[in-house]
Amino acid sequence: MASRGIMVTGTNGADFEHREKIAIQYQLSALNKSRLKYCVFFHHILFLVMLAKLSADILDKLDIFILEIEELQIPQPLWWEYIWCLSLIFSFLGLAAIKRNNVKQLKHYIYGIGVLGFGPLLYCVLYYCTDVWRYLSRDEDEDDSSEVEIELWQGYPYGLLWYAFVLLASQVHFFQLYFSFNLLKAWRARGALRKAE
Repeated sequence: MASRGIMVTGTNGADFEHREKIAIQYQLSALNKSRLKYCVFFHHILFLVMLAKLSADILDKLDIFILEIEELQIPQPLWWEYIWCLSLIFSFLGLAAIKRNNVKQLKHYIYGIGVLGFGPLLYCVLYYCTDVWRYLSRDEDEDDSSEVEIELWQGYPYGLLWYAFVLLASQVHFFQLYFSFNLLKAWRARGALRKAE
């Protein structure tokens, strides 16, 4: 504070080049950790949406009757919906990996998201492919008897609703994998520098 009024000559800010800079791998690591945390947050949001969809079946298995949920007439879930929910477990593994910069845990996280995240979504796309194709290729002038083949929920095509979910979830999973791979590269570069020293 005492030197506030006095300015030493040669310190106009142009001498910044000799100062220390943060290595690029540390900057990339911090940036990708932050972005991966956001992706995990969106994964949790999508899990809550899926849990809301599965709530009718879960309550039915527990013999709990709630009239408001039963009136929604939510279709019975398929096995892929429960398997996709298991991918949430790997999000905690990913958070633990970025907290400790653990390459091994991050690799397990990547494999888990690939198998339990993308696998069920791919099955969903294939399962509802015919329904979505029928809905998109139907002619408006045809009679309504052809709509019997298309599964509807609350007046909306059920397969198309699942496609919207798959679009969002696959984007989240893609970015999770992208930021995880960037972290692996940054951590390996850091490890290579340590070995070189």
